[in-house]
Amino acid sequence: MKTGFVGVGQMGGPMAAHLASSYEVIAHCRTESCRDSLKGSAVKTTENLQSVGQADIIFLCLPNAGIVEQVLFGQGGLSDVLRPGVVVVDTSTIEYGATLSIAEKLALLEVRFVDAPISGMRARAEDGSLTMMCGGNRDLIDELTPLFSTMASNIIYMGEVGCGQLTKLINQLLFDINAAALAEILPLSVKLGLDPAKVGDVVNSGTGRSYASEFFIPRVLKGEFGKGYPMQNAYKDLISGSEVSAQHHIPTPVLSAAMATYQTALLAGHGAKDKGGMICVFEDLLEVKFRSTNSQVKSP
Repeated sequence: MKTGFVGVGQMGGPMAAHLASSYEVIAHCRTESCRDSLKGSAVKTTENLQSVGQADIIFLCLPNAGIVEQVLFGQGGLSDVLRPGVVVVDTSTIEYGATLSIAEKLALLEVRFVDAPISGMRARAEDGSLTMMCGGNRDLIDELTPLFSTMASNIIYMGEVGCGQLTKLINQLLFDINAAALAEILPLSVKLGLDPAKVGDVVNSGTGRSYASEFFIPRVLKGEFGKGYPMQNAYKDLISGSEVSAQHHIPTPVLSAAMATYQTALLAGHGAKDKGGMICVFEDLLEVKFRSTNSQVKSP
């Protein structure tokens, strides 16, 4: 069985390498650095996107819906060469509406589609322990599970096409809200005279603990804001959440507050930082730093 892979970046690269340990994989690589990142793996590379379209199953792991649409349906895209019966599996995180539109367009080409977004950062992509949330035909997903198992240790069937993206969105919104809460509350502790490192210890061993706190607090204490996904890219999840909320008339006041924090951070120029970088907004407002080496209020 020949598989293709488009999007061999921070997450997709390790995923393709794991897949290639059991299956023949050809990946689209336009740059030398991309090819270098796959050296030592069994992944074959090509600069010709349409060469990937000759595979029986094609995985996508791309930054946003616009790029997924371009890869599939743009000039020189995969849709020009996809054969009836081919399977496209989108592991990207994109909007629910865009997923449904893509599925409809592929169905017209008699191409089968599964949305299977992933959860877990690069470390879990590297050790093959991602969580994969799948939407689509159940029998097809069961058929694909051996391939998914090379990349993910937790594979969950969520329902029809789009349900994978909806599940990923719910997960991401909770993570985003947690990150925004940390940004708001942690500088408050310093303003009131508490030691940041000790506060971090308490939070991460107490009831305030979350995956966001465990990931971001140690890094914020060291002033590291480049270990996670950039806020300017992650903001699409908040947009998607707000769209779903508006379309279904569901009030989401906490999400709205978190979104305002993200927007403030982006306007302040912190978009290249990971979500931990939202804390900079409140640090500047309160004139403090939540750092192990500097827990004092800054001089005016």
